[in-house]
Amino acid sequence: MGGQESRSRRALDGVRVLDVSTILAGPLTCQILGDFGADVIKIEHPRHGDGMRGHGLSKDGVGLWWKMIGRNKRTVGLYLGDPEGQEIFRELVRTADVVVENFRPGTLERWGLGWTDLRALNPALVLLRVTGFGQTGPYAARPGFGTLAESMSGFAHLTGSPDGPPMLPAFGLADSIAGITGAAAVLTALYARATGDGTGQEIDLDILEPIMTAVGPSVIYVDQLGVVQQRTGNRSLNNAPRNTYRTADGHWVAISTSANSIAERVLTLVGHAEVIGEEWFATGAGRARHADLLDGYVADWIGARTRSEVIDSFTAAGAAVAPVYAPDELLADPQVRALEMITQVPDPDLGRIRMQNVLFRMSATPGEIRFTGRGVGADTDEVLGDELGIGAERLAELRDRGVLR
Repeated sequence: MGGQESRSRRALDGVRVLDVSTILAGPLTCQILGDFGADVIKIEHPRHGDGMRGHGLSKDGVGLWWKMIGRNKRTVGLYLGDPEGQEIFRELVRTADVVVENFRPGTLERWGLGWTDLRALNPALVLLRVTGFGQTGPYAARPGFGTLAESMSGFAHLTGSPDGPPMLPAFGLADSIAGITGAAAVLTALYARATGDGTGQEIDLDILEPIMTAVGPSVIYVDQLGVVQQRTGNRSLNNAPRNTYRTADGHWVAISTSANSIAERVLTLVGHAEVIGEEWFATGAGRARHADLLDGYVADWIGARTRSEVIDSFTAAGAAVAPVYAPDELLADPQVRALEMITQVPDPDLGRIRMQNVLFRMSATPGEIRFTGRGVGADTDEVLGDELGIGAERLAELRDRGVLR
């Protein structure tokens, strides 16, 4: 993993992905596929590029988020709104296994690049279509972003203090969950192709449904009990004590007692083993109904000790605890370091940079970061000239017309 070339076979060697998506969900899907060996070709508007290039902070004019989300992707500047750009895209589709797009429903069809058209060119193709609300239905034509999915899914309704407003995350939660889901969907379709008759299929993925799944059983609670869950802050309806607690030296820690045995260890540690024998203590829901009492015991004990003392004591007792980290603290954590969850990779613009590593560790076909996000059109000549055989004169002509970069 990291920036080293692996000697191992990569899991997705030989799989070619055309990434014509923008912003986050689709690009993250393609980043994950690229991390595990897929040849991802990022196709962007020749002038504007993917909007992700301008998201977040930059250094010396270089977008930092792009360095991560654009990693392991070769970049081609190609305008799909031009007939010649469309014809070049069709040639690329003939060589591809997967296309990932997130245009408004009907956009590809308007260009003659819809599912029926692409399938005729390449019957083995898998087309992942990522939208806010899906390809059909009354909301299909609406602009859709992760913030809207976080709002509609029940996530915002359940997040925040009971007496406060619904809360939205400070990062792209719904998009990220959808991006990871998209990678799973593509791999499922590739497996079906490999074990079936060799044909591909179209995947309709909206950003709303994955975060609806992550929110949990709220729908079945309404359906079967008529119960509408409400905001509980950092507490849980499923167990207690479960909260964040301030330490004597001004830090915060979080604890969870999902298992009864862990709850028993926590209350023994903080000096209140007498509650373990109470009938209500035997279930997570029973403890949740007594959260004020249990939180008080735990908060008093933690508030009298430093963070290191709390973590050492909880660890020795076999109880579950974690520090509430800022990103700089995460970089120094010994477990994060041991598993190389953050890795250093070389970058031509910024030198060696640190970023999150590949998502999971595989013993036989590990993933790796082969290179960081490139500039718009950095690989146009290689992909279209060397691999598709488009001559230098035509490439120059198309660049002059703004079709290529």
